[in-house]
Amino acid sequence: MQYRKLGRTGMMVSAISLGCEHMQGKDYELIKTVIDAALENGVNFLDVFMSEPNVRTNIGRALEGRREKVMIQGHIGSCWVDGQYKVSRDISECIEYFEDLLTRLQTDYIDVGMLHFVDKETDWDALETSEVMQYALSLKEKGIIRAIGMSSHNPVTAKKAVESGYIDVLMFAINPAYDLVPKERDLTGVFTEVLQGKAQNFTGLTLEPARAALYRACEERGVAITVMKTLAMGTLLSKERSPLGVALTEAQCISYALSRPAVAAVMVGMQRKSDVESAMEYWNLTDEERDHGEILASLGMFNADGRCMYCNHCLPCPARLDIAAVNKYLDLVEMDGRPADSVKQHYLAMENTAEACLACGACEKRCPFGVKVTERMQRAVQTFGK
Repeated sequence: MQYRKLGRTGMMVSAISLGCEHMQGKDYELIKTVIDAALENGVNFLDVFMSEPNVRTNIGRALEGRREKVMIQGHIGSCWVDGQYKVSRDISECIEYFEDLLTRLQTDYIDVGMLHFVDKETDWDALETSEVMQYALSLKEKGIIRAIGMSSHNPVTAKKAVESGYIDVLMFAINPAYDLVPKERDLTGVFTEVLQGKAQNFTGLTLEPARAALYRACEERGVAITVMKTLAMGTLLSKERSPLGVALTEAQCISYALSRPAVAAVMVGMQRKSDVESAMEYWNLTDEERDHGEILASLGMFNADGRCMYCNHCLPCPARLDIAAVNKYLDLVEMDGRPADSVKQHYLAMENTAEACLACGACEKRCPFGVKVTERMQRAVQTFGK
């Protein structure tokens, strides 16, 4: 297992973590089997957004005696009203069901308190100055939560929240079908089509600018991203169902998500022991088997416009440069239009910086996206000083 820093929180979380959504409706024995298998394989981070009482209770029982071995994302505003799941901004309901989460999980703290399902800009605007936000801040001050997070599917709304300074962790939907949308298409419409399994093969794909801007904002501010919808509800694993028109493997989807800026963990939905085993097989695969770059580049409809996709398909580098990392840091500065001290510190902490580039061109021959790597390495030296 690989462990990554959860942004500015400093917590170290498993790169592949456990999304518990599909445990709802399952019995205790099965839930314990899945959690046992996950922990045995090094998973130390769980997302528990469900408000249904039984699944919360069963997860708490399964974790009994092991609470300190895991970190939990628990959601504020995920409520169970009249026997149904409800997203609420009512302060009384938010308090009641967050306290219910603590009780049922048999714990007195949650590591990341997630403001739940904030997609509309108007929702964020109201939430930012609401009693619910004050409640989250008070929980953090008291140590009942260690960090404040937010879950969202909307990059514009999420970016506003990240830039507010309140959010330490963002749970966000990331996969190639959401990131690489057709030009002239509305992202919300694409997202809905994928959810409904109605998306047709996309043509004229390009990087979705709002999502790229969000990832840069998170990276620059030390806001970690935890990923949901990695497989787009399984549609990306099927050529017939995928809007990309090709089947990706689970490992390629995980690799894609983990390669995005600011991503700390991919929350993989697991409801059987075999699901855990399948996800953990990622660590036994070669770089070639995980690689997502070549298959995306093979799509005649895909146009990255010479932009680095951070896949490192250009490696190995004779100068031992992490070319994707250099490009990522350069993008953070150039696309935001201003240098950032935090980005420069991360760049200078690398084992080798761009000044080690030999300008041999081997990377450019391998790059499936036509990135002018040598030129970008020179720009990185000019930007960061070495």
